Amino acid sequence: MKSRIPELDFLKCVFILLMVAFHLVYIGDKYPYAKSLVYTFHMPGFLVISGYLMNVEKSVRAFLRTMFWIFVPYAVMESGYVVMSSMLPVRGGVENLGWGVWMDKLFLHPVGPYWYLHTLMVCGLTYYAVRRLPFLEQNSPLSFLIVLGLLYAVEAEWGGLVSFFNALYFLAGAALSQTSTDFRSFFRPSWWAVVPFVWLASDASNLDRSLLSGAALTYLAVSLSLALFRILPACAVRFAGFVGSNTFVILVFSPIFTMLVKPLVSVFSFDSSGMAFLLAALCLTVSGCFAIAWVMDKLHVSAFFWGKERMLQPFG
Repeated sequence: MKSRIPELDFLKCVFILLMVAFHLVYIGDKYPYAKSLVYTFHMPGFLVISGYLMNVEKSVRAFLRTMFWIFVPYAVMESGYVVMSSMLPVRGGVENLGWGVWMDKLFLHPVGPYWYLHTLMVCGLTYYAVRRLPFLEQNSPLSFLIVLGLLYAVEAEWGGLVSFFNALYFLAGAALSQTSTDFRSFFRPSWWAVVPFVWLASDASNLDRSLLSGAALTYLAVSLSLALFRILPACAVRFAGFVGSNTFVILVFSPIFTMLVKPLVSVFSFDSSGMAFLLAALCLTVSGCFAIAWVMDKLHVSAFFWGKERMLQPFG
């Protein structure tokens, strides 16, 4: 099992804050180009990290337990999102809610921000299953990765369980892990990455994670973020580590707060840039997510929701 890697926690912190920022409808509508750019690399980056960190050396029992305790919060929150989207004017929501629709959204085609957890479970379970195939155990990592990629293609094309390109980013992380390639040696920190990043980002036709340009932007965004990590003061590294080690909590609860903070748009109407609203919304959303997790820990209900007695990781 891999120990915590500070650089990965920092990347997760950057990507989760970007996710929250552009799940704020006001910010997304105000800065549509920036939203398109961020959507090109932030979740692909998350998926690469997820594939890299996925521990497929666990026993079957231990691995299924890990998946189960991803599924529980996913099922609770996705079900809530499906119900609420059938009653509220949510983009891409559910129009006619019924048992069949609910089952379809929960197990096959999730709506809302919880698609990542669904993809993580589908890709993770497939990864683990292929890793256990007897005829692949003695073969090269390349054979294993080819079989895994083909299965992801089948799941995407026939089952519609995942986006094939999202699965490919997860596969890229798994490839780094299976070939024993250090994440930080593959994604080399460099300030020079800003030049090709700006060049690619200046053309809207490049802003698509399914294109080679999208993969390049993902690589360059990670490279730039790792360069930034090197110059951060210790207090910023500790804070980023705290946020990065608790991204699951933010991912699960942030939709609650991105809806609740909408009235703040009028409060900060004096700032036409929207940055004051963004800062306040980010602070309230992240702290609100941590507050819910802290209360759950104190009330001893985390074991029933997360499968852990204590979910919120300590600061520093």
